[in-house]
Amino acid sequence: MGERSTGRWWDRLRLWTPECGSARFRRGWRLPVGVAVGIATAAVEFAFLAVAAAAYSLCAFAPAAGRRVAGLTSRYGGWLVRIEHHRLAGLLAAEDLPTPNAVPTRRQVGYLAARVLPGTLGLLAYAVLGVGVVLAGIVLRAAVRGELTLLDALSQIALGAVLLLLNVQAVASVAALDVRLARGLLGPGSRAALTRRVHELTTSRAGIIAAVDAERQRIERDLHDGLQQRLVALGMLLGRARRARDADRTHALLAQAHEDVQRAIEDLREVAWRVYPSALDSSDLGEVLAIVARNSEVPVRIRCELPVRPERQLETVLYFVACEALTNAAKHAAATLVTVDIGVRDGWIRMRVRDDGVGGAEPTGRGLSGLARRVAALDGRLRVTSPAGGPTTLLAELPCD
Repeated sequence: MGERSTGRWWDRLRLWTPECGSARFRRGWRLPVGVAVGIATAAVEFAFLAVAAAAYSLCAFAPAAGRRVAGLTSRYGGWLVRIEHHRLAGLLAAEDLPTPNAVPTRRQVGYLAARVLPGTLGLLAYAVLGVGVVLAGIVLRAAVRGELTLLDALSQIALGAVLLLLNVQAVASVAALDVRLARGLLGPGSRAALTRRVHELTTSRAGIIAAVDAERQRIERDLHDGLQQRLVALGMLLGRARRARDADRTHALLAQAHEDVQRAIEDLREVAWRVYPSALDSSDLGEVLAIVARNSEVPVRIRCELPVRPERQLETVLYFVACEALTNAAKHAAATLVTVDIGVRDGWIRMRVRDDGVGGAEPTGRGLSGLARRVAALDGRLRVTSPAGGPTTLLAELPCD
């Protein structure tokens, strides 16, 4: 019940948050608010730990109350940890925070105790800021009364600006310390992380095998339904040309056979590109996607800003993600424009493919699930957002050096 009500008030806070202005402006005012809220929660957590320690001490004289005290400590301790998780994610914009367990572990209780440090430092920073505001008011009052010379006023302003910058840096450092403590203590321990990693590798290996089998079946269908049928028709056409007695008829049949051969070559080249984009051997990802865009049925706008060329396997996976998104946009989404944005941020290559179609794409479908397995095999993430009515957005993130 406590967790559900916590989510409600936090959702109200996020809905109340103004979304005007740039992202940097929003982060600028959220950070000091997040640190200020952290001071208050640190005081609450310190009081909670003090009460819990006293209750456990009294349990030595009343063992029957030990289970009751343990249940209450677990309940409210988990509630405080979830509050901190929401604060860090919402106000301090901390990404990829580990989700806290429903029942607090020793590491999470240790996190509540460790939060005394950033809470104390934040309180000290805001206390210094308050003293600075009072001194600034005194200086301003003296300047208005004419008790300060121009040189003294300028020196006081310069000193105050320097101290204000130092105080702002102190608040930002407290926020960074708060986020680092959460990432270090809210996540699983080394043993649990190793177990989870082994599970992820086992799952991704099974996914790779399934993706390879699905790709082989897809290639077999393409060869059987496309190229094989075209070659059979070509053989029949050449047979008719051999049996024709009219020279003009023979010439017309041979011309048609030549056209069919060209189409068969195009089909074979398309199948080969689905197996492996050989153009990546001589061109980078942006150039290869530009070639794909020229042959697309839907207009495509590409922005590729990579400071250095990534590894071949990363380029290959991104290529297949883009091609699958373009194919889906042309066949199912009735889109009129597809935008592809590729860039690097925080050590991750991020490719966002967005179309203005009707939406409704199923992430569990054969094509998108196969792409998700490809991306996961390189420790990446694939997110698909496709509400009814559109737009559809694919976000592929792959770690890079």
